[in-house]
Amino acid sequence: MGTEELDTVVLTRDLPEYGLKRGDVGAILHRYQGGDAFEVEFVSGGGRTVGVVTLGSKDVRPMNPNELLHVRELA
Repeated sequence: MGTEELDTVVLTRDLPEYGLKRGDVGAILHRYQGGDAFEVEFVSGGGRTVGVVTLGSKDVRPMNPNELLHVRELA
């Protein structure tokens, strides 16, 4: 659970080149064969795509259902 297509995941490190920070929430758009890489989409609260990024399994983690979401402004 947590690393299939359309699952919600949490970024585990900053990605300054995309304006993304550790803790940002994204959705898996595609899981590559082998399951160690993903295309993850990050969107703003208004629904605008901030970035679609290819990430490895160490770059994201499944979201825990007991976690509280946090909002921040994009730089």
